Amino acid sequence: MPSGPTTDDLYPEVLAAGSLAASLDAVAADHGLSLGSVRALEWSSPLTWASVLSGSSVRDDLTVSASTDERRFRIEGWGQGIQLIAGTTGDLVEVVRAAHDWRAGMPLHGIRRSVPFVMLTRRGEVVEHGPARVVAAEWQWLRQRSEEIDQPHYQALIEAAYNEPRLRQLYPYTSHSVLNFSTTTGYPFSPSPVSLGALGSHSNFRVWARSDLLCETATATEAVAVAVAHLSADLGPAVAGRYEA
Repeated sequence: MPSGPTTDDLYPEVLAAGSLAASLDAVAADHGLSLGSVRALEWSSPLTWASVLSGSSVRDDLTVSASTDERRFRIEGWGQGIQLIAGTTGDLVEVVRAAHDWRAGMPLHGIRRSVPFVMLTRRGEVVEHGPARVVAAEWQWLRQRSEEIDQPHYQALIEAAYNEPRLRQLYPYTSHSVLNFSTTTGYPFSPSPVSLGALGSHSNFRVWARSDLLCETATATEAVAVAVAHLSADLGPAVAGRYEA
């Protein structure tokens, strides 16, 4: 039985350079671009993984990987706990251009225009407009998704929470169909001050404060009212970044 493609077959320039990091550096030099510090990742194969050091305090290093079943490079860029960009291409020059723009701090929409294979994530589309826009976009997405799910009680819960300004200013996220709220827009999220759950086909709703069950109510509006009553008086809008204990 013939064997599948090997790294040698798919990435001869990487093999010749000795690592993906060295290959990125070489391509950058050939095209007059600067990537600063490019390094292999300690936990991975140097032929298939590398990272480009970010030049921005609000962006993490850009990760570059190479598929082992076909010629395909993937990039992924995070910042302040949010995945901002991703994309795949077989062209290493385009990868280098994207990495150069990322390191230089080019606005995300500018990177996408400059290097078409780069895609902005849902939150990447709005993150540069500030945390309030990230929160608003996540609420919009959550409400749209709830409309697509045939669970009227869950949708009622999302709408009731959204209609409460003190909850609407927080970043919403769900886990096992429980609605939580973060004081930061990035992952890891903050512990949720209150959590809300809809009990499937039952017309009941539950409210928790951290891990403590506060009550069970008959309507979503009642559940939200209980949750708001347990919020700290000084709780403000969600801020950008990861939660730090």
